[in-house]
Amino acid sequence: MNHSDSWLEQRITRLGDPQDERLSPYRNVKERDLVGREGRFIAEGKVVLNVLLANSAFAIESLLVIENRLAGLEGQIRLCPDHVPIYCVTRATMDEIAGFPMHRGILGIGRRENPLSVKALISSLPATALVIVLCSISNHDNMGSIFRNSAAFEADCIVMDETSCDPLYRKAIRVSVGAALKVPFAREGSIDTIVETLQEAGFTLFALSPSGSISINSVQAAPRTALLLGTEGEGLPLPLLQQLQTARIPMSASFDSLNVATASGIALSRLSRFSSL
Repeated sequence: MNHSDSWLEQRITRLGDPQDERLSPYRNVKERDLVGREGRFIAEGKVVLNVLLANSAFAIESLLVIENRLAGLEGQIRLCPDHVPIYCVTRATMDEIAGFPMHRGILGIGRRENPLSVKALISSLPATALVIVLCSISNHDNMGSIFRNSAAFEADCIVMDETSCDPLYRKAIRVSVGAALKVPFAREGSIDTIVETLQEAGFTLFALSPSGSISINSVQAAPRTALLLGTEGEGLPLPLLQQLQTARIPMSASFDSLNVATASGIALSRLSRFSSL
């Protein structure tokens, strides 16, 4: 055994009993997600783990790895503080603990540290900023995809009303490929309060809607721009659409509107700093 192998063996704790109390946070995460439990969440896979370890806004509380993934995780394990337990189990044990087999052999318990309020997050933004505003986005796949698109086009943050789902839900993090742990966000209050806060901060707001008054291709992004997206089907509330500038994505009239996550990618491509490249 070389020095590296010796260090790794000393760092990990091998567990064989799926009922071991130390594994309780991981048990049946498919049915009992950690969202809402003091800001804790499940992180799956090496890519998401890398994002988690790179962002000081989050802390890692423990790591659960199957034995054949240990060798490729030495760098990540070294980044875990000494007090963070690293548990190693067999694949069969992992499947029994997690309650599902599609975990890529790596699970971590993360915790969000000192989250900012909507107002504080908006106040922290630079003079030039692009903000995504979400209203009643309740589908975790859409939420994760919107975060992924926002990271790709370097939106400065995402703010969402209290009726939107939590982006730290296990599936949302996975679909976002870790972007939910990368793009700053705040989730609280009503959409009307969020809009008012953005307006007071000098943002120009555009509400995306199939019935928008202008094409997204005609929108000129202001130094501080906010793009509003609503839930599929109902879309944004009518009073909000009547109050704000609205934009649409040109598309066929013979088919229903785009998925909100797809629409966010198209709109972000138009409004981001990359549109001029």
